[in-house]
Amino acid sequence: MSSSTNSPKNNAGASHSWVGRFFLKTAIFIAGLGLCGVLLGALALALAWPNLPDLGAMIDYRPRVPLRIYTADKVLIGEFGEERRNVLRFNEIPDVMKSAILSAEDDRFYQHGGIDWTGVARASLANLTHMSKTQGASTITMQVARNFYLSSEKTYTRKFYELLLTFKIEATLTKDQILDLYMNQIYLGHRAYGFAAASRTYFGKPLGEITPAEAAMLAGIPKAPSRFNPIANFDRAKSRQGYVLGRMKNLGYLTEDEYQRATHEEIVIKSAAGTPAGGYAIHGEYVAELARQLLYGVYQDNIYSRGFNVYTTVNSEDQEQAYKAVRDGILDYTRRSVYPGPETTLDLPAGVENDPARLDAILDELQDKYSDNGDVLTGVVLDASPAKITVARTSKEIIEVTDKRALRVVARGLVKNAKDNVRIERGSVVYLHKNGDYWEVINMPAVQAAFVALRPQDGAIQSMVGGFDFEEGKFNRVTQAWRQPGSSFKPFIYASALERGLTPATQISDEPFTLTAAQTGSKAWAPKNYGRTYEPMLTMRQGLYKSKNMVSIRIMQAVGPKYVQDYLTRFGFDRERQPAVLPLALGAGSVTPLQLAGAYSVFANGGYRVPPYIIDHVTDSSGKVIMQAKPTVAGDAAARAVDPRTVYVMTDMLRGVATSGTGARVHRELKRDDIGGKTGTTNESHDAWFAGFTPNLVGVVWMGYDQPRSLGSSETGGGASLPIWLEYMRYALKGKPEIPPGPMPAGLAKVDGDYYFSEFPPGQAVARVGLPSPSDTLTGGGMDGIGNLLNELTGSTEQRREQPPNVPF
Repeated sequence: MSSSTNSPKNNAGASHSWVGRFFLKTAIFIAGLGLCGVLLGALALALAWPNLPDLGAMIDYRPRVPLRIYTADKVLIGEFGEERRNVLRFNEIPDVMKSAILSAEDDRFYQHGGIDWTGVARASLANLTHMSKTQGASTITMQVARNFYLSSEKTYTRKFYELLLTFKIEATLTKDQILDLYMNQIYLGHRAYGFAAASRTYFGKPLGEITPAEAAMLAGIPKAPSRFNPIANFDRAKSRQGYVLGRMKNLGYLTEDEYQRATHEEIVIKSAAGTPAGGYAIHGEYVAELARQLLYGVYQDNIYSRGFNVYTTVNSEDQEQAYKAVRDGILDYTRRSVYPGPETTLDLPAGVENDPARLDAILDELQDKYSDNGDVLTGVVLDASPAKITVARTSKEIIEVTDKRALRVVARGLVKNAKDNVRIERGSVVYLHKNGDYWEVINMPAVQAAFVALRPQDGAIQSMVGGFDFEEGKFNRVTQAWRQPGSSFKPFIYASALERGLTPATQISDEPFTLTAAQTGSKAWAPKNYGRTYEPMLTMRQGLYKSKNMVSIRIMQAVGPKYVQDYLTRFGFDRERQPAVLPLALGAGSVTPLQLAGAYSVFANGGYRVPPYIIDHVTDSSGKVIMQAKPTVAGDAAARAVDPRTVYVMTDMLRGVATSGTGARVHRELKRDDIGGKTGTTNESHDAWFAGFTPNLVGVVWMGYDQPRSLGSSETGGGASLPIWLEYMRYALKGKPEIPPGPMPAGLAKVDGDYYFSEFPPGQAVARVGLPSPSDTLTGGGMDGIGNLLNELTGSTEQRREQPPNVPF
């Protein structure tokens, strides 16, 4: 009997043969893919390698004497140049520091070629075990590549270039050179770069004097500089130190006795002489950067190597008060805005709060994307209800938010039916802030603000804050943000009118104003008063107090847009940024806060244009003065910009604004009669301003979004910006005597309670604008339009005949 071809044995053989062929083909396919990958990788490497940065900056790394920036009272606020890192050569760094770094960051540094594949496998296994990123595998060489040339952007392209640059560094430099660069360049929190600088910042001693315990604490910082440094969080730093000491013992760098002594050594945080613990004593970053830019314009790169010392005009205490006022104002606005919800929400493992190491690893990882910002601190919600929010900063720092005022701000995220993107729940990543005596949950502010104060006698800047946080972006809104000034610009329109025959008593229509498309040459224009409220008539003084748009428009129409445009240059405004059109009366041009402060100085100092300045003098490394400011000073006849009579009248009117107008809060809170000022709010509340002054100090505040959008329909200069100005001025004017008005200038008379120029006495000054003459019957809202400009200016036939020729028709 012949055997069957379908016997089990044959079937098994056929099956085995098929399986073998399948695996062979699969292996060949995978090998082919691998070969293609290698070829593609080689091609990518060949294309990318020539574009990698030259390593000259790494190899030619020479210490230099830095550029240092100081306040007028000699407080250090900035250093630029390598020496600020207290650069030490490799053989000058103590062995205990080197061993601590290797133990903490890369114990196989001298064995691998830039990437520690053993470490990668170990970290991957640990992360899979914990189902979260608890370990990393970044080597010292990879960190050097990232710190010198690459951003921290988390993209595959950036990671690819990091790997290529890592290989190039390893191929070009010795291991000792790489470690040398790392130890001198790594950021270690509180503005300290390199371990030598960190030793002075945290322990107040040279790196050569540190103990193993101190070395281990410093070596633990790079993992998360904002969280593991001993000033920001001593408990976390101490915990991390314990880990590093344990690694040093296990790797043979410390004996058991040395390990025990280091573990029990008391760590004392103390700054080096002349340097405050944690970096600079005040927040003068924007000032220091502006001073650096100005000096760079003169000396170029030489400023970083010649030991220059720059002394600014800024007062340290005033500067810190300005910083605080801006931060407080932005946070106040953020509180009253609609809460947008947490930054993100994590899938927080159950019971993780009982596993300190795991919880801390999660919180540490968050710092990469949601880092602390000054006193605005990152945390993760462990539990949330309408009555209490429990937030973890670390496994040991658990904060409970229970104050009703704080909970009211985020109430929409705590209700039962809260939307998913707004809901605050377990795992929500939020920011915490200590508001007085209670904690609050608050979102990271999106709005920005700027403040500048200067001395009107010579333009010396006393304080300057260009935004909420310099480290988030070095854009200085005081000097670089060109924004519409809104009603804060109106005083300059009014000033031009005084010199053309109008007076504070001139009666002006406040009825709605419109221009047709035919009149404008483009589209119809129908501006509105704030709140859409109108009155039949107001005096020019009343129009300024109430900041009435219709009054300002009619004044500019009467004076003439071209004349106004020319007149504005007397205050330092750019002609091309102030178009000769009627909307300019509402602040439709563009200014910077510094430019506006300089313009208000003309009112404060009696009519002199004094350009602002911030560098008083510069010395070289030996202390010799090599640059000295020679500012324009009020009183110099060559600097006269505006008729002193105009300044006197405008100062009187602006003091009225601060007493009984839109800025009346100034007088209510400061109880002074020598302050003038003006609020400003642009169309749809994109910008909020307050500009105010005394004879000795001018301050300007701006608030808005960098990409213009509405601050909110109820937000105004008086509500958003004035509080910042007040907080600063309470400090700056404390104990300063009031300065009464000076003598009335020649050629100015006070008649029936208001002021008249001698060439425009009562009966010859412009009496009415935008109103029918007294002999006409008043019907409706009076007379509008360009066609009636003659009657609007003169008010009557008799006045028109007597009108002097320099009043425009």
